[in-house]
Amino acid sequence: MKILKSVLFLGLVLSTTIVSAQQFSKHSLGLRLGDGNGFGSEISYQYGLSEQNRLEIDLGWNDGDDFDGFKLTGVYQWVWNLEGNFNWYAGAGAGFGSYEYEVNIPNSPAFNEDETFLLAAGQIGIEYIFSEIPLQLSIDTRPELGFGDYNDDLEFDLALGIRYQF
Repeated sequence: MKILKSVLFLGLVLSTTIVSAQQFSKHSLGLRLGDGNGFGSEISYQYGLSEQNRLEIDLGWNDGDDFDGFKLTGVYQWVWNLEGNFNWYAGAGAGFGSYEYEVNIPNSPAFNEDETFLLAAGQIGIEYIFSEIPLQLSIDTRPELGFGDYNDDLEFDLALGIRYQF
């Protein structure tokens, strides 16, 4: 009986939260500042699909001396209002990327490696939307399961998002 009451209470809380979801802007553009699993910070774009759903697309790249690559990730998100201008969100998505790694050590043969890979991603985070200015701040984690030689395991990416809303 306790389990049934707990499930009913949780359902009531979630349905109330979904009904009172905060209106966010149709478009948001900015940066997602995290480690990006070696691809650095990402350019981040969010497109509002409804009052509770949006699509986030992130492009990370790294152009260094020994490592060049990019990673493109898309996540479908559900957004719930916590209180006031605070929202929390969760989502699932996928992505792909490519990299080229080259090491040149004096008096040793050069080592080159390149690959294109796929990934499955989840995302959960919290955000604050300023009411006076069109700015959104967020912090989230995005676990990614990679399918390739370079990205072949579960990685967790923690990031701070700063986006302009329009």
